[in-house]
Amino acid sequence: MRIAAERASTSGQIEALRRDFEGIVEANALVAVDDEHDPEGSSTAFERAHVAALLARADEHLAELDRALERLDRDDYGRCRSCGEPIPAARLEVRPEATLCVGCAEEREGWAGRGRRRR
Repeated sequence: MRIAAERASTSGQIEALRRDFEGIVEANALVAVDDEHDPEGSSTAFERAHVAALLARADEHLAELDRALERLDRDDYGRCRSCGEPIPAARLEVRPEATLCVGCAEEREGWAGRGRRRR
């Protein structure tokens, strides 16, 4: 099943990001940190913030996948939460956590049609 594969992949990504984050923190702890005078201090802070942001997004994606599994258990998976119509299989293949059909997702994001920008 696509959700299980995506969940396993995301879990692996989270583990790798946590290792990266811990490595950055540990490496930084070995050096006397003085961001004001250390030319690498701002790079390290940026790298740490970047990995933390990636980790937060991966955690949220995992939560979305878990909610998709709950919908699957309730026989509510694959239905648009807005209009109630089935979400096309092609969309679920790309985004197994999707809760909106393409039309409702575009409407929610303020798109008037394909290729147009928000008003």
